[in-house]
Amino acid sequence: MERRITTPLTEEKVKDLKAGDTVLITGIIYTARDAAHKRLTELLHKEEELPIDVKDQVIYYVGPTPPKPGMEIGSAGPTTSYRMDSYAPDLMDIGLRGMIGKGSRSKEVLDAIIRNKAVYFGAIGGAGALIAKSVKKSELVAYEDLGAEAIRKLYVEDLPVVVIIDSEGNNLYEIGQKNYLQSLGDK
Repeated sequence: MERRITTPLTEEKVKDLKAGDTVLITGIIYTARDAAHKRLTELLHKEEELPIDVKDQVIYYVGPTPPKPGMEIGSAGPTTSYRMDSYAPDLMDIGLRGMIGKGSRSKEVLDAIIRNKAVYFGAIGGAGALIAKSVKKSELVAYEDLGAEAIRKLYVEDLPVVVIIDSEGNNLYEIGQKNYLQSLGDK
């Protein structure tokens, strides 16, 4: 099913999303990769304030390239998500509601998704230039020294993603493989 959602991403919005749904996201999302995630969780463990409030927010695992003239952002394809797996549960435990990346997630992340009523979206790897067209505004908000891995606040319109893991723990990668194998047996 195709859905349209506007951030912030509340628990109410997340509960209606199911693994396999295609979603167009409009609103504010943040970018961060492993170096920024490491800094955020270090601040958490020291009980210090984070540079962004993650409650009901979406973090896109991306390190965009420099923008071309007339663009807000350069190519913005997803980063492999497992690189954030050691950090993501801590952020979900303080309210992070959505993550966008590519690839499978660990059991710890799956458990945190269920526990916190969160969602993991997949973006299409190799479609970074297309995804960048959804970015209407980009603002550097933290960790400028990280370059492409700095935290940016993006305003997106109709950013195309797919629900990979929903708030109940249903995993599209597992469902898709099971359905495919069943279809082979049906022939």
